[in-house]
Amino acid sequence: MTVTPVAGTVLRARPAREGANIRTWIGFKHFMYLVEQAVLEWVRDNGPGVRELYLDHGLAFEIVDCSVQLPAVLELDDEVRAEVTAAAADRLTVRLSVQRDGQDVTVLKGKIKIVLVREKGARLPAPDGLALPVVADLAEVSTGDTVSRRLNPGETVEAALVPAGSPGFLWSWRVPYFYCHFSDRMPHSGFVRVLEEVVDRFLADRGISVGRLLTERHWIPVVSRARVRLLAPVHMEETLHIVFTVTDILRGVMFDGRMDCFVRRGDELVPVATGQILHGYAIAAGPAAGSLAELDADVTRALTGGQP
Repeated sequence: MTVTPVAGTVLRARPAREGANIRTWIGFKHFMYLVEQAVLEWVRDNGPGVRELYLDHGLAFEIVDCSVQLPAVLELDDEVRAEVTAAAADRLTVRLSVQRDGQDVTVLKGKIKIVLVREKGARLPAPDGLALPVVADLAEVSTGDTVSRRLNPGETVEAALVPAGSPGFLWSWRVPYFYCHFSDRMPHSGFVRVLEEVVDRFLADRGISVGRLLTERHWIPVVSRARVRLLAPVHMEETLHIVFTVTDILRGVMFDGRMDCFVRRGDELVPVATGQILHGYAIAAGPAAGSLAELDADVTRALTGGQP
């Protein structure tokens, strides 16, 4: 597999209506879905598409790391221009842009790492064309900066991951087949969905749900940065244990949060994915409309471990 990638791929697309949860603004998850669409187009431009790779060569295409910055809003009905450029054999850069008053405006800048996973039992020849690394197991892409956590006799998952006094929030969830691909495991996009949901559950658990802040304060959620990285495979119908923790309050207007995902295998809690999100709120009504909301003492206390 030695063919040099093309200089770049351009895809034009529109965000799905599902992503317009607050007025006509598109949420961060659907920015990342557009990135995935563009990356799949890049694969098609460089050789066999994802279907052919899997059926004819036994190779499963995986996004294993995607980090995005969101410098401007994306709205329903926007036509997005996605540009994909190869930075290395397994790394791509993506830029999403829209037209605003005749000007080209960048709404996303992203970095993506991709691999091909050889499916178990597949003995098919590798394709001529796509210059991507092939791994035998998704765990091979981990950088080794995470280690499994052994449970002590009688210790529960909750006690191990969010012990008494911990600021973390735990959500345990059975992975359904409709979050999976290739009849087996959860892809990167599934963990993006999990990141969105665990933040929502965390905020509700702390008494500052999205609905409450919308109703009482006219605060609109804003995400300016997000990253999701896969560490090991998670298979269909396994139980995923997700811990979300606020790690920092930035300038009194944003909070930095971390997601860590584990699967229990025997007496080990195996790290399978991690994510980060930079989250704040814009004010939608009143004299301060359009500005970032200041996180007052009650909200900050709720985010960092107490109840408002």
